[in-house]
Amino acid sequence: MTANVAQVFLTDEEWAVMLRAVRSALRPGGRLAFESCDSAWRAWGGWNRDSTTTCARGGLRGRHSDGLGGSHQCAGTLVSFQETVVLVDGSVLSSESTLRFRTRAELLESVASAGLVVDEVRDAPDRPGRELVVIAHRPD
Repeated sequence: MTANVAQVFLTDEEWAVMLRAVRSALRPGGRLAFESCDSAWRAWGGWNRDSTTTCARGGLRGRHSDGLGGSHQCAGTLVSFQETVVLVDGSVLSSESTLRFRTRAELLESVASAGLVVDEVRDAPDRPGRELVVIAHRPD
């Protein structure tokens, strides 16, 4: 699972159901690898218009992320935000999202509870200290 898709599972039950489904789909020895933002980094602290604006790539004139209502909204481990993309023709596209930021301990405990064995946790090579890459396998 790439691009922090693990963070879209907001409830413990949704996350557990997905992990159990992955376990049942894997053959013995089969592997699961996923990445998740390291909650200790508190990525959402930098989600504002000034620090997330990018410009002029392909068909984009600009792109930025803001918290909903002008600042990110945190509710425990859930963070809601809005991303806005301005196209070259001036069209504006916006989407609202909520992500779950689990701790390293929560990730490892949930993987083990689903019957998978964690082999290692490493930094994402392009974002050291910011992303956790969990590699686990289904036991024989």
